[in-house]
Amino acid sequence: MITALSSKVARLRKKRDEPMKLVLEYGEQDPMDIISYSGLKEQPIYVVIDGRYCRTLFISGYPFVANSGWLNSLINFNHNIDISYHMDQVDATRALPKLNRKITELESTKRTMIKAGKIVGPEITDPLESATELRDKIQRGQEMLFQTSIYIAITADSYNELEKLTKVLETTLSARLFFVKTARYQQIEALQSVLPRSEDILSQKRNLDSSSAALTFPFMSSELVQEDGILYGVNKSNNSLVILDRFSLHNANSIVFAQSGSGKSYATKVEILRQLMQGTSVIVIDPEREYKLLTDSVNGTYIKFSTNSQQKINPFDISTTSKKKRDLSEHIQDLTEIVSLMVEGLDAKEKAALDKALLRMYSHSKNSRPLLKDLYRELKQLNQNKLCERLDRYISGSLSNIFNNHSNVSLENRLVVFDIKDMPESLRQLMVLIISNYVQNEVKTNPKKRLLVIDEGWLLLQHEESARFIAGLVRRARKYYLGVSIISQQANDFLHNDYGRAIASQSALRILMRQDTTTIKNVVSEFALSEYENNFLLTCEKGDALIIADKNHVAVKVVASEKEHPLITTNPAEMYSL
Repeated sequence: MITALSSKVARLRKKRDEPMKLVLEYGEQDPMDIISYSGLKEQPIYVVIDGRYCRTLFISGYPFVANSGWLNSLINFNHNIDISYHMDQVDATRALPKLNRKITELESTKRTMIKAGKIVGPEITDPLESATELRDKIQRGQEMLFQTSIYIAITADSYNELEKLTKVLETTLSARLFFVKTARYQQIEALQSVLPRSEDILSQKRNLDSSSAALTFPFMSSELVQEDGILYGVNKSNNSLVILDRFSLHNANSIVFAQSGSGKSYATKVEILRQLMQGTSVIVIDPEREYKLLTDSVNGTYIKFSTNSQQKINPFDISTTSKKKRDLSEHIQDLTEIVSLMVEGLDAKEKAALDKALLRMYSHSKNSRPLLKDLYRELKQLNQNKLCERLDRYISGSLSNIFNNHSNVSLENRLVVFDIKDMPESLRQLMVLIISNYVQNEVKTNPKKRLLVIDEGWLLLQHEESARFIAGLVRRARKYYLGVSIISQQANDFLHNDYGRAIASQSALRILMRQDTTTIKNVVSEFALSEYENNFLLTCEKGDALIIADKNHVAVKVVASEKEHPLITTNPAEMYSL
C-alpha cells in the first residue's frame, strides 16, 4: 500500500537557484504540493486517489476485420473515462522477417494437419491469409506496421459504481468483438500509461497495419468549409463554421427530412436569406403561409393563389424561342402528367390521343400561347368525349377561373413566393405541379443561378403523375443552373416510394434533422449512417442537423443573426409579439 507519493520537487529546484514559491492565503507553499493529490492507495485491481476509485483496463483482443467506426462504442461511451493511445511504427526491415517466420509456421501447421487428414479451420487459414496479405503490402509500400496500445481509465465515487461501470464497458466492447482486461497488480503502471506523458509503461501492445491503426484514431471531426459558400451553422464537433456552396456539388438539389417542430422551415429560411445575399434568385412554393414575413422584409414578390384570385398561371405557356423539337417534346411529356392529374388518370389510348392533341395544338398556335380550352377543342375533334367530360369543370365549370387563363405572374424579382394555402386541398398538389412546370419553362428560357423550394414535398408523392413529374424536374434541373429543395416531415413517404428514392438519390445535399423511431431505420439505411449519426438524429435538439454534402457528413447547429431571427421564426409566441 502506498500512503503518500513524493511530488519530486527537487527535480524542479535544480533548474533554479531559488525554490518556486507561491504565496497563498495560508502562507507560502510549494506549487507542486498544491496541485498534487494528498494520497493514493493501491489495490490489485484498482487505486483510490483522494477518495475516488480508479481502474485502468487495456484492450487485449481486437476484431479480425477493421472497419470505419469500429471504436465508436468506446469513444461514445457515456460515462467518465479517459482513453490513452500509444502507437509506435515498426521498421519494415524488422517486421518482414517476423512475418515470414509466422507465415512459415502457419503453413507448416496447415500441411501437417492436411497430411494427418484433419480439417484446417479458420484459426489457421484466417491468420495465414492475413499475414501473407500484410507482408505483400509492406513489401510494395502500401502498408506500414504499428505497435498499438489502448488503455481506458474508469473513475467512480464508490467501489460498487466502479464495478458496475467496468461490466458495462466490457459488455459494450465485447459486442464489437473487442476484449478488455484489467491491469491486475499493475494499476500504478497502467495509470501512468494513461497520463499525457507519452510513456507506455504497461506495454500491452498489439500489431496493427496502418489502415487499421488509422481507423482507431478518434480525435478528428469532419469539416465543411468552401470559400464561395454560405454559412449554414456551427459544426457541433469542433465549433468551426460550416460554409457550403451547394452549386459546387455535382448537382444543386437538396432534400430536408425532419420531424414537425424540429426547425426545418427555420433552417430553410436561413439558407434563403443567405442565398439572396449571394445573388441567387429564389422561388418558393408555400402551402402553409410561412414565408410572408420573409418576403415582405426583402421586398420580394408574394403571389397568393385561390379559386378567385387575380393571379394566373397558364400551364401551356412555352416560350416561342423554346419551341425546338427537344424542348417541346419534354414540355408535352410534363403536360401529360399535369392533365393526367387533372382528370384523375389516363389509360394508354387517352395518353396517345392527348399527345396527338397537344402536338396539333402547338402547331396551330404558331406564335400565340394556347390555353386549356384550345386543348379541349383538339380533343373534341379527336372524338375524345369521355376525356373532355372530365375536363369540363376546368373549362366551363367552377374551376375555369383558375386554369383557363393566360399567365400574369413574373419571376423577375430575386424572391418570389407562391402561397397556395387558400387553394382547396384537392387542388394543392396540381397547383404545385403547374407552378413547378412554369418555373421550369422560365429557367429554360433564361438560365441563371436559381433555387426552387418546395415545402411539404410529401404532397407530391400521393399520385404517381406528380411524383414522376418532380423526379424528372430534379433530374433535369442541373442543366439550367437550377437547384430544387424538397422539404418534408414524412421521410418514410419518400423512402418507401420509387420516385421518392430517385429524388433523394439525385440530391447532392441532404439535410437531416430530428427523426422519430418510426422513420430512423429507413433514414439510416438509405443514407448509410453510422451508429453515432443514428443516435444523434434521435436525440438532437431543435435546430440541430446532419448535413450530407456528397460524401461529407457534418453535424451542425443552424444559427441566425439577431436581425435574421425575427424574419424567419415560426414560433407563434415570438411571431405575434413582434
